[in-house]
Amino acid sequence: MTAPRNFLFDVGKVLLDFDFETSLRKLLPPDLPDAEDRLSRLLAPKDPFERGDIPLDEYVKDSLEILGHGITEEDFFAAWRNIFTPNTPMWEVVRKLQADGHGLFLFSNTNAIHCPWFIETFPIFDAFEGGTYSFIEGSMKPEPEIYRKAIGNHDLEPSRTLYIDDLPANIRTGKELGFRSHQYDLNDHPAFLTWLERELGGDTE
Repeated sequence: MTAPRNFLFDVGKVLLDFDFETSLRKLLPPDLPDAEDRLSRLLAPKDPFERGDIPLDEYVKDSLEILGHGITEEDFFAAWRNIFTPNTPMWEVVRKLQADGHGLFLFSNTNAIHCPWFIETFPIFDAFEGGTYSFIEGSMKPEPEIYRKAIGNHDLEPSRTLYIDDLPANIRTGKELGFRSHQYDLNDHPAFLTWLERELGGDTE
């Protein structure tokens, strides 16, 4: 097996856990009768926003109208960003891979509220050389186009690139394009370590 040279990491549910609804629900009064409807309407355009189809200013304006009740743009940004918690076991792996000289790149369906904010906020991201993001590329995983963008952006050779993502559809496309891929489960980090040890030829200590 050819030794890997680069790693392509998803962000959500891999490097950072997240919970959209709990954080955003705090923006709404608990006794608001249509709170769940407002939350659903708020999240409905998330994918077009993350694909870059909806400009940031437009998305924020529409969201504040849905929320009502004196919510400010600052409140909204804080709630959108206060969804993340570190996945420290994966951070330890990333630091080891960095120390060993592997190329590390981010590959995320994300948006202009979260990126580059999470890169600037969480110290683990200084280990990465760059990233490919849906809202910039105008394409989202699992669409093949964004994988091809990542290959070009970071000069990747899929057969020598380990790709880690939590969603099965994303992993399927990764495998179709030749990436050595693992579907990550936050609740089963040891399974990832076993896969990684095999891919690296036993050298993960």
